[in-house]
Amino acid sequence: MTRWSAFAAEAPALAAFGEERLRAAPAYLATVRADGSPRVHPVTPILGAGGLFLFMEPTSPKGRDLRERGRFAMHNGVPDMNGTGGEFWIAGRGEPVEDVTVRAEVAHAAAYAPDDRYVLFELSVADVRCNGYGDVALPPVTRWRSDAPADVS
Repeated sequence: MTRWSAFAAEAPALAAFGEERLRAAPAYLATVRADGSPRVHPVTPILGAGGLFLFMEPTSPKGRDLRERGRFAMHNGVPDMNGTGGEFWIAGRGEPVEDVTVRAEVAHAAAYAPDDRYVLFELSVADVRCNGYGDVALPPVTRWRSDAPADVS
């Protein structure tokens, strides 16, 4: 898995495309329940301190899923049925963050004031893709994987 900053260094245009879409909350986070079935959550991703982060309630099912199984997928919200503005999809692993310095940096980067009780997770990047439907210019690299060279399709 790769931190957001390392992904952005390898595929800067794709990362910029994704950042723009993820900043237009909500995005949708998919996690895996204990029985293997998917669970979907609206979230407000935070890009800061070199990573991709989420704050959440300590009792959140998504936090339990990430602690127990780690895997996630996230998709930006789209404003209409035409996919206006394009799609950005990311998959990887989520890990809790206990470092108070990182927490302070991420809280400062957030578009809202996270409550002290919220827990923080960093989302590592394994697979990234984007798509558009003619209304948006796509970056030259539309798919990136942490274990493979970028696909220039």
